[in-house]
Amino acid sequence: MTSAPLVASLLAACAVLAAAGAVASGASTSPAIALPAPRGPSATVFPRDRRVELRPLSWLPLVRSRREARRRAAIDAEVPQLLDLVAASSSAGLSASLSLRRAAEALRGPLGAELLSAFAAVDLGARWRDELNALAERAGSPDLRRTVAALIRSETLGSSLVDATRDLADDVRRARRAARMERARAAPVKMLFPLVFLVLPAFLLLTVVPVLLTTLRSIR
Repeated sequence: MTSAPLVASLLAACAVLAAAGAVASGASTSPAIALPAPRGPSATVFPRDRRVELRPLSWLPLVRSRREARRRAAIDAEVPQLLDLVAASSSAGLSASLSLRRAAEALRGPLGAELLSAFAAVDLGARWRDELNALAERAGSPDLRRTVAALIRSETLGSSLVDATRDLADDVRRARRAARMERARAAPVKMLFPLVFLVLPAFLLLTVVPVLLTTLRSIR
């Protein structure tokens, strides 16, 4: 009884493990390993150069996209507070850009950090309108786009920034309150499927079925 296939399999496994260790340690090429060629009619020929491909984890893009979505939601949630701060600063006599800068310094969330980074670029020579437009596009918030448009319009036309920001803050809060009410009205419809197909069968199984079994046993 020959053991050539078993020896060949063990030698090939050793070669694969050595190549994997070389790739993990950063080696560009795997060292040559001299292995005796298996003999016999049932000997299996394995390739000498077998490389192990180390692929990145496939779930990292999903985690990154979820983190970005949470950051965008946090930025969008701070827009009404930003409008109130801009209105308070502009009522004190500050211009649109200075009011937005003071509001950014007062915010403690990701929106304040994004605005401060935009104003840092403005201090280096960039135009504040371009930086704010880029920030609004990057954040993907329609309310933030409306805020930037109101600031630019007030700075260009010389209109009252206090009234514009207060009216916009009221509109944003009213729209978000209506959206929350709509989600609350749609919640019972979404709960209908798990209630009918998951909760109700379990309730019947735990309450009605034992009563039926007890009744059938008493009849017999």
